[in-house]
Amino acid sequence: MFYLGIDLGSSSVKVALVDSNTGSSLAVVQEPSEEMSISAIRPGWAEQDPELWWTHVCTAIKRVITENNISENSIHGIGIAYQMHGLVLVDNSGNPLRDAIIWCDSRAVAIGDNAYRAIGEDVCDTKLLNSPANFTASKLKWVQENEPDVYERMDKFMLPGDYIAFKFTNSINTTVSGLSEGILWDFKEDSISKDVVAYYQFSKENFPNLVQTFSKQGILSKKGASESGLIEGTPILYRAGDQPNNALALNVFNPGEVAATGGTSGVVYAITDSLSAKETSRVNNFAHVNYEKGGVQRIGKLLCINGAGIQYRWLLNNLDVGSYQEMNELADKVKVGSDGLVIIPFGNGAERMLNNRDTGTRVLNLNLNIHTKAHMCRAALEGIAFSFVYGIEIMKADGMQPSVIRAGNDNLFRSSLFSNTIATLIGQEIEIYDTTGAVGAARACAITEKGYDEFSTFMKNDFILSYNPLKDIKAYQKAYQNWKKELELIIN
Repeated sequence: MFYLGIDLGSSSVKVALVDSNTGSSLAVVQEPSEEMSISAIRPGWAEQDPELWWTHVCTAIKRVITENNISENSIHGIGIAYQMHGLVLVDNSGNPLRDAIIWCDSRAVAIGDNAYRAIGEDVCDTKLLNSPANFTASKLKWVQENEPDVYERMDKFMLPGDYIAFKFTNSINTTVSGLSEGILWDFKEDSISKDVVAYYQFSKENFPNLVQTFSKQGILSKKGASESGLIEGTPILYRAGDQPNNALALNVFNPGEVAATGGTSGVVYAITDSLSAKETSRVNNFAHVNYEKGGVQRIGKLLCINGAGIQYRWLLNNLDVGSYQEMNELADKVKVGSDGLVIIPFGNGAERMLNNRDTGTRVLNLNLNIHTKAHMCRAALEGIAFSFVYGIEIMKADGMQPSVIRAGNDNLFRSSLFSNTIATLIGQEIEIYDTTGAVGAARACAITEKGYDEFSTFMKNDFILSYNPLKDIKAYQKAYQNWKKELELIIN
């Protein structure tokens, strides 16, 4: 028997097939083969057709079943992970009223900033644990103000993963974790935020029903089964946003445990049981997957670094090198600190951890007589690693106390230079595991059916290696302080 895991991203949909008894991943397929397009009809806008998401989900499911020669009857649970902070609006027949406004759309920044001041910074910090910022609630308010005809015809709003679950089951629901990522959850009252609803003039009738993250959230309808190639009655057993789900995939559930990712952007996601939040404009706080309404409160503190892997990819595309492996080998030939060359890697838009400043990428102290492309490779890896360290320092000041850091074997963390730099500067071992978001979403079904202990056993064969802090820390500290000095000259 098998579980299916769906990971709905903004560039593609991945579907994983996992053995429900052992947790072994049999296959992961991706649709479409090229990246999904993002519509940006105005600067700062980013939209996608939610029906296209569903088409790719169905295609990927049929592929994974056919390519692995299994019966649809052998699928007995589905887990869903999805791109966070998006907004889908449907009418009373369940039809989308407009394209989805996705996570990287920035049209509602001013709305969220105004709400932070109007609702009250203390109220937002202590009850929402976030500034409303440019999240789902603010995007919904934008529709209310700018597309009143669409807003009036809306029956329900949903997050992207809620929409996929709806297409499977024909029932509309969401989770506490989902509402918290939309900045719609009051952690002190443990309920939908009255402050946000009142200020934005929302109606609770437009909210989806609440279900538990690990539960039988719904079963496939006849239509959902027919379109996806599965069996009517197959249950949805789990749903979460991509970053909480990535943490789950790395078995990160308890205070002190930290998940890190180093893809196009970088993320540090740390678990705490504290409702204290000081850096709400730079660090986000969401209900983690194991947050229990009326019970144990597990909070995921999330710090995002936009200028991460995209910086290294830019170098790959523009230097005369053939692969990341070649770049890493070049970087290893240069000593710590890159002979004074500094790269500030924030060239992928405004950085929230820098209070939404858009510093751009900076190449500093370039000496045309000594610096080579090898220095550029090292300085880039160091600059991105230093960005992680800088972010972790912010999170520590916000109450995060790491006891273990786990990362997937993806992109940047494949580089020992990158991983060793972070481990050495923060004085913390980094464990590397071979897993993905889609596999994690599939395995999460086991928590609903069998509990956390069974899920934890699935991780045993995923461990690859650990990076431990190096003893000779002085050179790393000197290089980091030099980088940090240059950054603070820019932002101050």
